[in-house]
Amino acid sequence: MRRRNTEALNDVIQQFLKQSKLDKPLYEKKVIDAWPEVLGKNIMHYTGELSIKNKKLYVTITSSVLRHDLFISREQILHSLNKHVGRDVINEIIFK
Repeated sequence: MRRRNTEALNDVIQQFLKQSKLDKPLYEKKVIDAWPEVLGKNIMHYTGELSIKNKKLYVTITSSVLRHDLFISREQILHSLNKHVGRDVINEIIFK
């Protein structure tokens, strides 16, 4: 016999995360983890701390030339990171 009140496990987990207010930190972590995948491992050699606060991604870059290049491309990077995660998690990138 099949039950009629069945839900997909993914939907149940998403509901639980949302009710527990854990979905936002989870997606923020996914954005930080996506940084080397989206920008490449060479960029990671010059990347220091990554953090998110108030939908802003703060990135410490040790090379001033690279910081300038990334600053110019920040809208494209923003779009790529959000697309990689599958939702709009950040709306601004600040390079330090």
